[in-house]
Formats: sequence, structure tokens, C-alpha cells
Amino acid sequence: MSDQETLDVYNAKAGEYAELTSNDAENDNLVAFLANVHAGGRVLDFGCGPGHFALKMAEAGFEVEATDASLEMVKLADALDGVNARCETFDTLDAVDHYDGIFANFSLLHAPRDAVAGHISQITRALKNGGVFHIGMKAGAGEKRDRIGRQYCYFTETELEKMIVDNGLSVIHRNTGCDIGLDGKPADWVCLQGRK
Repeated sequence: MSDQETLDVYNAKAGEYAELTSNDAENDNLVAFLANVHAGGRVLDFGCGPGHFALKMAEAGFEVEATDASLEMVKLADALDGVNARCETFDTLDAVDHYDGIFANFSLLHAPRDAVAGHISQITRALKNGGVFHIGMKAGAGEKRDRIGRQYCYFTETELEKMIVDNGLSVIHRNTGCDIGLDGKPADWVCLQGRK
């Protein structure tokens, strides 16, 4: 789960973060995810933040659930049409064969680095056969706190791919880039999608 200092930052800056990321859902990674998930299927936005992606999923006709550990983020997401958001940590996911897609977009990067592989195993169990998993992470190595107090873990594309493949998923989409985050600094990132 995210540590309390990280959650405190997101709770305090929920509105600012929502404004900063208001156009993020207009991207190739979400387009690929929605194209690969069974039309009208049940999807989980796992670490949904203010709910921009969950809203796009709902508008595309999917049955959307959304979770986040920040109560202020959940309030923003739950206010959106078609989005059912609830406050939960990553550890709470215990579904089996339940989702057609799980979208963990720059959320698991706040988990302890040594817990990420276990979370990917949880996610894999929660997917139906043929289901799709999306993960977005900052690229790099190790763990550190950013200048505004958020704890991060970093992975290379090779490391992420290995965890996905080790859980029996086939990589069906990959993308890399660099963006400026809430802390005002540019960061390299990698996104992968795997099918169960």
C-alpha cells in the first residue's frame, strides 16, 4: 500500500492533481487498453486518482469500478457519472476471475518495490481468462521520495515485462515516454499491457 506521507500529499493536493492530469486520459495507452478489453466488460481502475480514466471507460460503455487509497481522490472520482469509486489499498484486491480488464496507471509505483510482484499476482488472479492488465510506472531503479514527499519505486521495462510474463500474461502493448509530474520535474515512464 502507499505510505501515509504519500497519501497525505494526495489528499492535500487532490484538486491540483486533478487539474494537472485533466487531459491525461486522452492517450494511446487508454485507447489500446479499451480496444483490447472485451466490449462492455467489467474493468477496475486500480489506483484511480481523480477518476479521469475511469470516466473515459464508463463513457466507452464499460462497467467501471475504481479504487484509490486517497479518500480525497475517491471523492472526486465517485462524483463522476458511471464511476463507482471506493477507498481501498492495493492489498484489498481479493477478487478471482472477476474483471475483463485492470488498469493500474501510475499507481503501483507508490507500493513498496518488493511488493509489486505480489500485487501483479493478485491482479492476474482477479482477471478473467482473456482479461487485460495495464501497468504504467516511472522508469528507473530503486526507491526514493520525491521533493513533495511522495514515495516511489522504479522499474525498467525488462523488469516489468518479466513480472508480467512470470504471471502467465502475454505482452500485447508497450509504450514509453517522459512527462512532467505534480512535483514539476520530468520523469521517464514505461507502460505495458498483458493478456491473461
